[in-house]
Amino acid sequence: MRKINEIFYSLQGEGAQTGTPAVFVRFSGCNLKCDFCDTAHEDGVMMTDEAIIAEVAKYPAPLVVLTGGEPSLWIDQDFINHLRTLGKKIAIETNGTHLLPEGIDWITCSPKKGGQVLLPRIDELKVVYTRQDMSVYENMPGARFLQPCSGENIDEVVEYIKQNPTWRLSLQTHKILKIR
Repeated sequence: MRKINEIFYSLQGEGAQTGTPAVFVRFSGCNLKCDFCDTAHEDGVMMTDEAIIAEVAKYPAPLVVLTGGEPSLWIDQDFINHLRTLGKKIAIETNGTHLLPEGIDWITCSPKKGGQVLLPRIDELKVVYTRQDMSVYENMPGARFLQPCSGENIDEVVEYIKQNPTWRLSLQTHKILKIR
């Protein structure tokens, strides 16, 4: 059983896969408490793998995004193996504080204050900019995306990226478009 906040079909709104149709499996709970968290993820219902797979299978999206809260608290190799039967690409959005099972196609790591990144592989590094020390990310792998904090500091983020061109801008386009 896994605690699920919601499962829904939309477009990926952030990072390298922006605009891609995806089924989002939002898990409940997180091991970190971020002041800027914009996701109500504490509520949820316990679901079997079979029920989750049945819900995900209802949608034609080529991509399944495991998100949260912190999905790594709830997933294991059996769950990923079950998802694999759908023939979809599997992505995860994680704070990186737990190791992940094999078989995840795309790993987006969004490190947060108070968490130590343990992942040996990161495809996409997505940092919410809050004027933190950015040098801690210098040796981390993956495509680099810098995201304004709740859309409040866009000018500051743009200026940072212009001065540090290894970073790319990530906007929460789903919020701009007013879609889920």
